[in-house]
Amino acid sequence: MTDAPGQQLTLRDRTFALRPGRPLVMGIVNANPDSFSDAVRTTTLDAQVELALALVADGADLIDVGGESGVTYTGVTDDAVEAERVVPLVQRLVAEGVCVSVDTWKPAVAQAALAAGAHLLNDVSGLRDPALADAAAGAGASLVVMHTRAAPKQEHFADYAGDVVGDVVSFVRERCALAVQRGVAPDRLIVDPGPDFAKSPAESIEVLREIDALRALGHPWLAAVSRKYFLAAITGRPPAERLAGTLAAVGFAADRGAAIVRVHDVAAAADFLATRAVLAGDAEPGAIDPGDDGLKWIRAGVAPRRSGDAPAA
Repeated sequence: MTDAPGQQLTLRDRTFALRPGRPLVMGIVNANPDSFSDAVRTTTLDAQVELALALVADGADLIDVGGESGVTYTGVTDDAVEAERVVPLVQRLVAEGVCVSVDTWKPAVAQAALAAGAHLLNDVSGLRDPALADAAAGAGASLVVMHTRAAPKQEHFADYAGDVVGDVVSFVRERCALAVQRGVAPDRLIVDPGPDFAKSPAESIEVLREIDALRALGHPWLAAVSRKYFLAAITGRPPAERLAGTLAAVGFAADRGAAIVRVHDVAAAADFLATRAVLAGDAEPGAIDPGDDGLKWIRAGVAPRRSGDAPAA
């Protein structure tokens, strides 16, 4: 099941045309010190900005900024500390013309990030605090409504009585209705089935297999599948070695009409989606210089260069 051509996704003052099989790519930049899946930690604002701009150059359509890890073995970050991590980064990226999402469940942090120019609130709490919807509505920003039965920073596997898919659909429907009641425009809502949040790997897989049930609510959906734990149940690999599994999940999401895929490995995801589109006949390959031997083979001691890089002097 794929979406019809011509659909649009609005993120505050940005509008993106959605093409079937080609979701937007959301790159991840964590400004917190304890994310479980970061291969490289950026500890300064300049380094975080540099990473974000590199991800945009690699093909990211937007950047998801986080100031608190979702891991359950550390405590909740104070609002002021999280805002201090996030706001300067949002300001710098917006000034560079980057579309910015902020991963937070705290209204105070959300308000500060929106004042700094953020376009999207990525709430992984399932709208536990409706004030987050108030913040999005007041700024005209977009909001991700994610399914979870766990409080933020707490590990909890709910009893879904054999119907995890039904619970995801009913929960997200109810939380989206609440967001609309609080003033968020329906076309500014994005839904997320919440893989790994209050779900076993088997339950996450079941929800993704039946994603059309969630899509039937009529909102664009976000596939946050990068390096997730459910991939470990399939591949047996640790987070840093889940790229192949992540790309397979990205392809699945693209086939099921995802509007956005959230990934750490932006260049790989962008290349994967571009190659799929060309081979499917939905796009054409770009022009290349036939004299560029670096695109034909890798010579010993010479690093390959990506399209668009300047040739060596």
